[in-house]
Order: sequence, then C-alpha cells, then structure tokens
Amino acid sequence: MGSGKGIRRLLGALTLGALALGAMTLHAGTPTVPGRLFLKSASALVLDQSTGQALLEKQAAAVVPIASLTKLMTAMVLLDAHLDPSELLTITSDDKDSLRHSRSRLPVGTRLPREQALLLALLASENRAAHALGRTYPGGLTSFVRAMNEKAKELGLSGAHFEDPSGLSSGNVATAWDLAHLLQAAYRYPEIRDFSTRPATTIQAGRRSIQFPNTNALVRNPRWNIGLSKTGYIEEAGRCLVMQAMLANRPVLVILLDSWGKYTRLGDANRIKQWLEAHPGSKG
Repeated sequence: MGSGKGIRRLLGALTLGALALGAMTLHAGTPTVPGRLFLKSASALVLDQSTGQALLEKQAAAVVPIASLTKLMTAMVLLDAHLDPSELLTITSDDKDSLRHSRSRLPVGTRLPREQALLLALLASENRAAHALGRTYPGGLTSFVRAMNEKAKELGLSGAHFEDPSGLSSGNVATAWDLAHLLQAAYRYPEIRDFSTRPATTIQAGRRSIQFPNTNALVRNPRWNIGLSKTGYIEEAGRCLVMQAMLANRPVLVILLDSWGKYTRLGDANRIKQWLEAHPGSKG
C-alpha cells in the first residue's frame, strides 16, 4: 500500500452517514453526526442488518486487498456445489503456501472430511484447507476461482475480484460495501454461521491431536454475541475483520479493513460496540 496506506491511516475520524442499503441497493442521504468516533482501521463500515442503514462509515468505497476474508466466498461457492461433506480430502504439497511461505499446523498427508476442511478454513483461517477445497472442486482451482468471480457478479460486488480460495494473493480485493453484501449473503448459510463462530476445534492428524483456536478472540468473549466471523491478514491488506453481531440490541454487520497492529481491529470493534451502546437510537 506504501504511502497511500499511511495517508489513509491519518484519516482517523470516522464519518457518520445516513446511507440506506435497502434491498442491497445504495442510496446516499444527508449526514448527521451525533458523536465522533476515531478508528485505526483504514476502511470501516457498520450496517443495521435489519434495515440496511449505514451506522458508521469510513473510506468504505476504497477497493483494497481483503486477505482471508476471501474464505467466506470460498465457503459459499463450496456449499453451493453440494459436494459430499464426508468425502475425505488429502492435504498435499500442492496446498502449501508457495507465495508467502506462511506456516501451517495442518501437515501434508493429513486426511480429513471436506466438511472439516471447511471448518478449519473458516474457524482457524487455515490456508492449506482452503486451497484443498478449491483444488478438489470439479474442474480444479481454475474452475473454483471462476465460480468465485461468478458468485461475486451474481451478488453485485462491483469492486470485488478473486484470484485464489485462501486470500493469500493481494489480487483478492473488494470494498467495505462489497463485503457488506458478501457478509449478508454468507449469513444465510447455517454452516458458515456455525463454523466461523466456534471457539476452537481439534483434529486428529495421524497420532497427533491438533487444536485450532478461532482467529477472532471476540467469539470467546462473553460480552459479545457474534453470529458470523472472519479475520484476515496479509501485509498488503493489514489486519481485517468482518462480523455479524448483536450490538445495542440490534443485529449489525461490522467490516474493518487494514487495521495496523495485531490487536487494533479488536480494539476498533470494541470501540464501535461502546459507541453504539452509548448512542442506541442512532441512525448515523
């Protein structure tokens, strides 16, 4: 991102806009500012899920890399294909990250059901699991990525583009508004809601039991009621987080992109929670 990222980070004030999303169509309104909230995420968007009303918005139209948020699209494409969830997949050397050489706790040679691979991709953001899901799709990775982009077009994600199922490529991009559409669509899948919000899971790899914690620590926080969650990180994207949650007694969609610092996205989420609880009747 270079100097552009630095400039965006200086834009700390989160503007509040009355933007309606009814029927997933964007309509600009007249902004009102009941309070000022400062976030460290470069892009942010919070929507009332029931009405489509934008409650908080910051740089939400910027097209940026989305890292492992990509895996929500991966999950939808996989589930739409109605493949056998119990079919055993084998993690191979082809599933290793040859782009960034990131570490994985899922050994080559591990055999696991397709459903469990999806669980690891969503809960633990396991790149090898996500790659294996795409690799074993009918027609292979090329067909899978094509289906991802077709699904993006179907959902009206005009700024979105996908190049791989894991999100390791910086060519996986979208706007915060695109991700609001994506999050709303993903919320319709019970498996995605369930798998993405489990606190942890354990798999058997040979004689070893390996525990995978959820990459979003907030799902283990009793003060949060989260219905869907996904984190993401690559250097170009920064720390990212999207969630569906109950805040101030209403369902909201939270999108936080390009947060700097390991815990900043969680801090921003908590600041949004506190702000909404202090302004429970706010419509932006």
